[in-house]
Amino acid sequence: MRGATGRGQQDEGGNGDGKTIQTMTTNDIFSHTFRNMGRELGLKVELFEGHIVAFPTMWRKALSTESQFCKAVVASHYLSERQMLRAARRYRLGATCQQGVIFWQIDNHDAIHDGKVMYYLPDCHRDKGRHPTWVSTLLACRDPFPNAPHETSHCLFGLHLLSYATARTVAIVEAEKSAVILSELYPQSIWLATGGLGNIQADKFRPLRGHKVILFPDTDPEGTTYRRWYEAAQLVMQQSFWEDSPPIRVSPLLEQHATEEQKSRKIDLVDYLFESEGDVTRNQCSVTRKSQKSRKSAPDYQPPPLSPP
Repeated sequence: MRGATGRGQQDEGGNGDGKTIQTMTTNDIFSHTFRNMGRELGLKVELFEGHIVAFPTMWRKALSTESQFCKAVVASHYLSERQMLRAARRYRLGATCQQGVIFWQIDNHDAIHDGKVMYYLPDCHRDKGRHPTWVSTLLACRDPFPNAPHETSHCLFGLHLLSYATARTVAIVEAEKSAVILSELYPQSIWLATGGLGNIQADKFRPLRGHKVILFPDTDPEGTTYRRWYEAAQLVMQQSFWEDSPPIRVSPLLEQHATEEQKSRKIDLVDYLFESEGDVTRNQCSVTRKSQKSRKSAPDYQPPPLSPP
């Protein structure tokens, strides 16, 4: 912004009274603007080194199970109400006034990088008529300075959980929905999500060094996803920061056991577990695709053990 100078600088032209004129740098203006917008939304937002940074008060203010996603997970019997509440607290899920779910991306230092806003239908499938968006984008839309830098850096969904359970295996899936559900079904692992097929860059694995990591890619008829995730795992293990860390394992579970029809629908691990042929024991309750209502008889749904990759 032209004419902006450092704080506390004496105005050369002066105003005749010898007083110092306080001016604001461009970053000061942007930071002040974002803080005010965040305050209006009940959020705490800062601009740090050119990046939008949100602090823990942000997710605490938006923490909610009132999103359509949380309601659909319970209504579709993926989780009980008690399990959904625990999972929502674990991942600090938020909700918008339009019942969209906010999947906060919080790193292992408890700093929020961004929040993905997604909309789900009552059957727990994503509402494809409404495109996902980011909290940073919504904030930027309210920015009176349209040319301001709105760059954000993203991280793996659920990364903050490393601070609380460093000894367990880290399991990574693609969808945030799957990570939330699987965290209750298989709590012996820390479940993270990439948030998309292409969001598995090597640098995002840096906080995972030293951990046992296993990837559960979605499936497809050509096996493209599995190959891309396998190649990504090999690339990570070639990085210097991964030295002395355990090898990354890529589970072939879906590639080996999903049916051709399931592969044509590009299912993920949660789909497979709830669609598998034969009986699935959940808290001594026999569940098949022909008897979905039987899930209601168990307060908490307990899954079968995952086959080793």
